[in-house]
Amino acid sequence: MTCSGENSIGAPGAAEGTLIGWREWVSLPGLGIEYIKAKIDTGARTSALHTFELDVAHDAGVKIARFGVHPYQRDTDTVTWCDAPVVDERSVRDSGGHREWRFVIQTPIRMADREWPIEITLTARDTMLFRMLVGRTAMRSIRVDPLASFLTGRPPE
Repeated sequence: MTCSGENSIGAPGAAEGTLIGWREWVSLPGLGIEYIKAKIDTGARTSALHTFELDVAHDAGVKIARFGVHPYQRDTDTVTWCDAPVVDERSVRDSGGHREWRFVIQTPIRMADREWPIEITLTARDTMLFRMLVGRTAMRSIRVDPLASFLTGRPPE
């Protein structure tokens, strides 16, 4: 991903902030996901990632979530298998107003050549267009242009 000009994603207290569109390509390097198209959702508090075959086990006293991710829309053949420590469990209200109990992980997100840690809830988003939502708690020093898309660049073909 490329971005021209200076930016300040992840820099607390930055006056300007990076401008992004309502959808962007992001990376989740801690999960081995090089590119995933995300909807930037200022109405959602926490970020969410589409997962399947989610299993939680204990490893040396730490709760570990193991799950699969289909990182590309309309592609169920490409799978990335992930594992991450569970940092919390929460009741989350989905876009339909239904409450769901979800596991929460923390992992770095990379956007616009910057990287910072965010919390992500794990859920089945089979019926949703985007495999990931970036919620407002992950948007430190970011401004969103609701009419623009992919301002931080696109993945290589």
